[in-house]
Amino acid sequence: MKELTILMPCLNEEETLQKCIVKANKFLIDHSIDGEVLIADNGSTDSSIEIALSNHAKVVNIVEKGYGNALIGGILSSNSKYVIMGDSDDSYDFSELNPFLNELRLGADLVMGNRFKGGIKPNAMPFLHKYLGNPVLSFIGRLFFKAKIGDFHCGLRGFSREKMISLHLGCTGMEFASEMIVKASLNNYKIKEVPTILYPDGRSRPPHLRTWRDGWRHLRFLLMFSPKWLFLIPGILFFSSGSILTSVLYFNSLKLSFFVLDIHTMIFTALAVILGFQLIFFYLFIDLYTYKFNLKPVFHSKNFINFLEMYALPFGLILTFISVFFLLNLFYTWKIINFGPIYNPIPSVKLALVTFLFFITGVQTIFNTFFLGILNIKINQKT
Repeated sequence: MKELTILMPCLNEEETLQKCIVKANKFLIDHSIDGEVLIADNGSTDSSIEIALSNHAKVVNIVEKGYGNALIGGILSSNSKYVIMGDSDDSYDFSELNPFLNELRLGADLVMGNRFKGGIKPNAMPFLHKYLGNPVLSFIGRLFFKAKIGDFHCGLRGFSREKMISLHLGCTGMEFASEMIVKASLNNYKIKEVPTILYPDGRSRPPHLRTWRDGWRHLRFLLMFSPKWLFLIPGILFFSSGSILTSVLYFNSLKLSFFVLDIHTMIFTALAVILGFQLIFFYLFIDLYTYKFNLKPVFHSKNFINFLEMYALPFGLILTFISVFFLLNLFYTWKIINFGPIYNPIPSVKLALVTFLFFITGVQTIFNTFFLGILNIKINQKT
């Protein structure tokens, strides 16, 4: 096994590929490193493959399209202890990889480049990426996953091949870059960051990256792997605020400086309770699912789910029976006036809202508990 593979994904990069390979080979030779340059070709129709082979690079053909597919195939095809990956558009200098390799040799599992610390040359990064996309997505990544990384989307990064394969990375597109950091953070990998310089893209054609599409894919991935921020926190806010306001408005209207909150507001606060209640269950579903299928190593809500499996079903039945009692009370009140018109309907409507609220949350609890039980069934991997 070699020490280092310098991996470059490639899709029609004949304009810049040779420069990148020459620099990578120079780095290996100048520092007497037992390594290889590996091109993960993703279906090039130009002369990229011929250029790679003529410059003593190894080429592996990846049939499945996508940035993530190309890199996953390249990592699996590499024959080294460490891998340093970077785009083959000449935006990174492959002859200056010492900071990455040094950190890997010192025990880092993942070494990220930071273009904001190393320097971004004029016209090397679009305005939106530099001042909006990268800073915002990097901030979200640090907030959600406590990853102390200033540049989540730097394309130049190094890692332990064995450790990266063990993460079972599966994103096929550009969001692969985020998946690598997120899963490494969740698994408590040792992550380091080194300054790196970003140079202008050396190609005459537009890049493969699409600002809004790929930005959304990155954001969506970050949200999907942080159900606490996507479901639990909004769910608690909706449920708690809705419950408090519904309770207050049931007994009295709220007179504020410019408006009055009453029955109409109560309709929406009751909806907030139902929405928040279901969002909390969504969080539990995802937390259990992602742990059970090895998508993350930590199961935050294990004790709470065990508690729900014991007590949620009777609690749901109690809520449902209470709603039936309220419904009978409404029916009896209507019967007293011989099913005629209700001249002061607000108390009855408020009671009806509470009735529906108890009924819906009761039924939600019952069926959600069964669904949690199905997800929590142990699977015998040996059969």
